[in-house]
Amino acid sequence: MHTHGVKKELDAIQNFLDDLLLMDSKKFELVTQIRDKIKLNAPNIGEQIKYGGIFFSHKSKDIGGIFVYKNHVSIEFSFGYTFDDPEKILQGSGKLRRHIKIRNIDDIEKYNINTYLKQMIKSST
Repeated sequence: MHTHGVKKELDAIQNFLDDLLLMDSKKFELVTQIRDKIKLNAPNIGEQIKYGGIFFSHKSKDIGGIFVYKNHVSIEFSFGYTFDDPEKILQGSGKLRRHIKIRNIDDIEKYNINTYLKQMIKSST
């Protein structure tokens, strides 16, 4: 993607976050913390507004996203069916995708989402 396209995507993401902050500061905080953890695990990750949320790609492969719903924020994993999930945290019964519903800041640590975010990044290889 050329420089103009990257700037356009970053502007769209910033607009999404600005709107979210105005509408629901708690969900904004959840999305921001989850996004920061994803970027920490993969600094070169691609991101764009897609399907109504922030969608991530790594090595040109769509790997998941963060989506805001009325009562929670969902972390979606495109290849979640392949993840190691001994605590049975992942939800969903589709062919490929799985998700985790985050309702408050404590859920981020409670569900140990870093474990799943690392697997999300790894699913692109």
